[in-house]
Amino acid sequence: MKFLADLNNRFLVLPSSKTFADAAKHYREVCAPRMLRDSTFSTADGHLKSHLEPDWKDVPVDHITIDTINDWARKKKREGLPWATIKNVLRTMQRVLSASSKSKTVPFSQDGLAIPERDKLQMKINSRRHVSYSWEQTLRIVEQVQQSEALGEARQEQYSTLFLLAAGSGLRISELLALRSDDIDFDSSTIRVDESVDKLGQIGPCKNVSAYRAVVLADVEGQHAMQKLKLFIKQDGLIFRSKRGGPLVENTILVQGLHLALKKLGFLKAGMHAFRRGCNRRWELARVSAAVIRQQMGHASSDMTALYTGEIPVEQVQKQFQLDSNGAAVAA
Repeated sequence: MKFLADLNNRFLVLPSSKTFADAAKHYREVCAPRMLRDSTFSTADGHLKSHLEPDWKDVPVDHITIDTINDWARKKKREGLPWATIKNVLRTMQRVLSASSKSKTVPFSQDGLAIPERDKLQMKINSRRHVSYSWEQTLRIVEQVQQSEALGEARQEQYSTLFLLAAGSGLRISELLALRSDDIDFDSSTIRVDESVDKLGQIGPCKNVSAYRAVVLADVEGQHAMQKLKLFIKQDGLIFRSKRGGPLVENTILVQGLHLALKKLGFLKAGMHAFRRGCNRRWELARVSAAVIRQQMGHASSDMTALYTGEIPVEQVQKQFQLDSNGAAVAA
């Protein structure tokens, strides 16, 4: 083919014999050990084993185009996989293909993903309806935890402090579980974030550059959380630690503490991120600068900060209309 092309003065690219399985092998053996955190690779490996390798293992890389991607995506949607999950899996696929490519580029863009307009609209609606817990709801959750007969006194105190701090500071659960006593400055009401716990329970670097920050707890809610934290800390080292001295496990916190309290109260079930969303919304409704909120939350972009506000509950909207032009509460 090359010889014939040269005879005709035509440029010809010979097809590659590399398959997706080859790219996945390179990703696992070369890229992941050098570039990825264990928790990041764990998620990617799950995508590979559950969704990508069963369908794409023997497919030549040259045959992976936006057309074949769309055919695959429609099949996965018919099988019941949500579009959000499909897009996350395809992001993993893009990373796998680019890692083994000499040019470090991928053969398709998600901009060409043929998602029906109705589904796109529903995805946007759903993204605005993520569960978030207001400060008032957090206080009720904490009260329920402190009354829980399923928990001992030590766990009651530990979980209630953790939930208050999550709602007061907006920290990610991975950041909360990595906090040490010397990260807290009670005089200036600040928390230094420079480590996080991954999904395997290992303490390491933060999620991104923006995550390295000092969070100021200056509002009434934040001050309440800091007072509770000051009473809780009894020794140096990790603040929220297990009996063995390591970081707490997020799933244990949810099963033993949060989800039982939510069920008792009749609140919508969600994870620790719901406290973070509630904090973001509280600061925004309090008219804190968008730039300050972005830094406090450790977001990489203003779009992410806006996404966290979501759809504001009616009762919080009504409360805003009870404020005068100076931001002071109007007497009932």
